[in-house]
Amino acid sequence: MNIRFIKRLVRISLIMVYLVVIAGSVVRMTGSGMGCPDWPKCFGYLIPPTEHSQLEWKEDHEYFKGQIIIVEEALVVANRDFISGKEYNATNWAAYTKHDYAIFNPFHTWTEYINRLIGALTGIPVLLLFFASFTLIRRSWIYPVLGAATLFMLGFEAWLGKVVVDGNLIPNQITIHMLGALILVVLLVFYLARLKKLDRSPVEVSKWLNRLLIASAFLLFVQIILGTQVREEIDAIARITGEAGRSSWIEQLPVIFKIHRSYAISLVLMAAVMFWMNRKLIQSVVEIDLFVGLIVLEAVTGIILTYAGMPKAMQPAHLLFSIVSFGVVFYTVLRAKVSRATPAIR
Repeated sequence: MNIRFIKRLVRISLIMVYLVVIAGSVVRMTGSGMGCPDWPKCFGYLIPPTEHSQLEWKEDHEYFKGQIIIVEEALVVANRDFISGKEYNATNWAAYTKHDYAIFNPFHTWTEYINRLIGALTGIPVLLLFFASFTLIRRSWIYPVLGAATLFMLGFEAWLGKVVVDGNLIPNQITIHMLGALILVVLLVFYLARLKKLDRSPVEVSKWLNRLLIASAFLLFVQIILGTQVREEIDAIARITGEAGRSSWIEQLPVIFKIHRSYAISLVLMAAVMFWMNRKLIQSVVEIDLFVGLIVLEAVTGIILTYAGMPKAMQPAHLLFSIVSFGVVFYTVLRAKVSRATPAIR
């Protein structure tokens, strides 16, 4: 199979994973995580309802097995296909026992549904990549292994999404969800870097710049996990204070926020040094400049979040810059080759 086609599949898969992460962040930002109380369907529908009346009991109405309605502020599930009579018959319904969240908000429902839809669409290029990987087995066994690992991790992420919903957004599971997304990025970036090596076009850097790249990749990975933990703490505070207390959320955060902030300062300083060192190379590396730019944007959005009262729009942007910059620096690390050439002073 054409290697160019496989590269395209890897890139599309990577972009889709980024979209899933951002969609998930928008879900968190808007509080839409329980917009669909069940999984993988939404109130038992493949396409979710748009009006509350669709979730109310009606007489002489046809119901299908698995359909969910709200009765007396609780979720109930149809246990068979039937047409309702003149009065509500409890024997046709079973209580939904996985959680007791029974609120319908059309905006939240469709926000969560779009998030799931993007996740499902991500499975298409990943599945194609899995099968296409076997055409490269003569070049290296690593390609089908990477394809299989990516497909497995995507399936794991989907299963974990079900666990999170069934547990009504269990805090620790959300952090594991992000860790799974980072592993997906690692697998796909590693795949892309391996394919690039077939072109025999490594990125030449100095010894110390290479060390800084490796340190930055590790530090950024830890930073993203810490950021997720900070977000967990903010969610806990928000449940107590509500939106009215948004401006005071940062002040109430525990010490993990200070650690997260310190790591951010370290990353910015490292990025500044890398930018200077990159300018001294005989041929500067575009990927390093891109990484430095993303780190600056990440820092700016972090400052806005900290000192401007946690504006909602900045939350997904901050995460986007973080996870894309991680992908860029990890890709650069994999393709980097220490050059023996003397750096040029510009």
